[in-house]
Amino acid sequence: MSPPRSFQEFWPYYLGEHRNPVNRALHYVGTFCALSLLGYIITNRYWGLMLVGLVIGYGPAWVGHFFVENNKPASFKYPLWSFMADIKMLALKLGGQMDGEMTRLYGSGHPAPDAPLRRGGPTS
Repeated sequence: MSPPRSFQEFWPYYLGEHRNPVNRALHYVGTFCALSLLGYIITNRYWGLMLVGLVIGYGPAWVGHFFVENNKPASFKYPLWSFMADIKMLALKLGGQMDGEMTRLYGSGHPAPDAPLRRGGPTS
């Protein structure tokens, strides 16, 4: 795969690295907790907790990658797009649309690790 040039190109790659629903669940937990803590930090001006927020957000996600999905986090190569994709993935899950998005791109809500990216689907 050539490097993505936009978030729209990055998104299918990102979901391909998150095919396992357990990995996605760990991301949902980490992202939700980190965003909640960020709100608390901003509201109360406890800037010293920012590092804790990173650990809370990325800790579960990295466990999901290293021990469940057996791949490297996309945040190592694409930190900003990965952060944006974490939020988009959580929003789709909360809106009941995540399985549909996986199906659109990979043919199943719970695709096999080697499921190919589907071509010709609508863009996000």
